[in-house]
Amino acid sequence: MRVIAGKARRLLLETPRGTETRPTQDKIKETLFNILAPDLPGCRFLDLFAGSGGIGIEALSRGAEFACFADSSRDALRCIRRNLEWTGFAEQSAVYGMDYLSALRQMEYDGRHFDIVFLDPPYHKELAVQALRFLRTSSLTDDDTLFVVEEALDADDTRSAAEAAGYEIFRTKEYKSNQHWFMKRK
Repeated sequence: MRVIAGKARRLLLETPRGTETRPTQDKIKETLFNILAPDLPGCRFLDLFAGSGGIGIEALSRGAEFACFADSSRDALRCIRRNLEWTGFAEQSAVYGMDYLSALRQMEYDGRHFDIVFLDPPYHKELAVQALRFLRTSSLTDDDTLFVVEEALDADDTRSAAEAAGYEIFRTKEYKSNQHWFMKRK
């Protein structure tokens, strides 16, 4: 896995061992960031369920001002921290090593606020919906925050639950094995 564009272009990133994380393929990452490009410069970015941190690091490389990373896996946290040091973005970031709800509560306590929230939880576990419900009324986000959820192609229940939780999905991008939903609060 590597950084595709920006300041850290072409730098290789470490990924956690095992099969618990799904590093985003370069082609999918390129498509995602082409869509996000107008919103990235100067933004505050949250990479929730961060894995290796590749998405948040790509955002920093392409002009995000600051990024937070949250994951509960020790191996993932080690990778995120090493990748941030390697790419030179450690000073523009914060890493939260705890489950996603605890991380979100701690970020609230720390006074964080995000312009873009990227959620890539384990598929078919409704974790994205639970996080979205929390974020709906949280000081971490507002009506202008852009939410992006990565899910499996067959995640219709999750999509319906996200809409029922008060989000409007205004764009969907499908790939061979997964999809991205782009949404705002209703």
